[in-house]
Amino acid sequence: MAASSAVLSMSKIIKPIWGGRLATTAKVFGAPVSSRREKSTVPPPAKYGGRHTVTLIPGDGIGPELLNHVRELFRFSCVPVDFEVVNVCSATEDDINNAITAIRRNGVALKGNIETLHTLPASHKSRNNLLRTTLDLYANVMHCKSLPGVQTRHNNIDIMIIRENTEGEYSSLEHESVSGVVECLKIITRTNSLRIAEYAFKLAREKGRKRVTAVHKAVQTDLGPGPGLVPGANYGRDYAVFETATRNTGKSIADRNIANPTAMLLASCMMLDHLKLYDYATMIRNAVLTTMNETQLHTADIGGQGTTSEVVQAIMRNIQSKGPLTSEL
Repeated sequence: MAASSAVLSMSKIIKPIWGGRLATTAKVFGAPVSSRREKSTVPPPAKYGGRHTVTLIPGDGIGPELLNHVRELFRFSCVPVDFEVVNVCSATEDDINNAITAIRRNGVALKGNIETLHTLPASHKSRNNLLRTTLDLYANVMHCKSLPGVQTRHNNIDIMIIRENTEGEYSSLEHESVSGVVECLKIITRTNSLRIAEYAFKLAREKGRKRVTAVHKAVQTDLGPGPGLVPGANYGRDYAVFETATRNTGKSIADRNIANPTAMLLASCMMLDHLKLYDYATMIRNAVLTTMNETQLHTADIGGQGTTSEVVQAIMRNIQSKGPLTSEL
């Protein structure tokens, strides 16, 4: 009852925006949501003797080195995943088209952030945004959770953030109407607004959450710092792409062995959960969290002097300490 009342109280806030249709969504904890809601992303079946093929997009900045560490850790842990590597240069059309084709073929991707070159013409679209809109990856999911060994102002944080990924500012409809005047169209549709709201209520129900809060950027942006340690996922009806929540290339610290690998490793665990490789996801996630408690291994961004490779080596030692590794967990 408490869960139901919490959700219904939210409907009073956003019902004026979406009207009567929202009532069906608001009762998500008591009954199924609207029958016209799109189905959740279904992971592709395993191929080639139980192995999965995942599109790997290294991106720019620290992306390539962090994803190399993911591959190293997967090999060490005997994870039944093979990567199809697709490099994407922001300046060419062929690269992003090849990446989109590969994701359509494999169904799942793990990526680093792709740099947007501001020296290119104004009509040039962010490759990250183009990938999301082309594949209709409408739901961006971030799980913001307190990590062991990391000092923060607030403790016991456990919040799931669901963000609409393809509309509003992400419409990417910008043009120069006359010389010196730029217009940006912020497209928001009723259909897609309902879709993301229903996704949020469905996820809350699946995860046993009792409250759903509607937030907009004017409220949200001053509430916290950057999501540097947070993994992220982008879901559509047919595809899923996993990355760090920061959406930043980290170009200034690239190739210096000082980048924090936590967010990318946790994103890879989200990917393994999506592929229903739960035992591997739990094994790697637990090793990452155990390593976070070893403060001498913290990277500089959280007050330590450890290197990227030292952190990854420690994670592998923690995995190994749990017993022999096999390809059939």
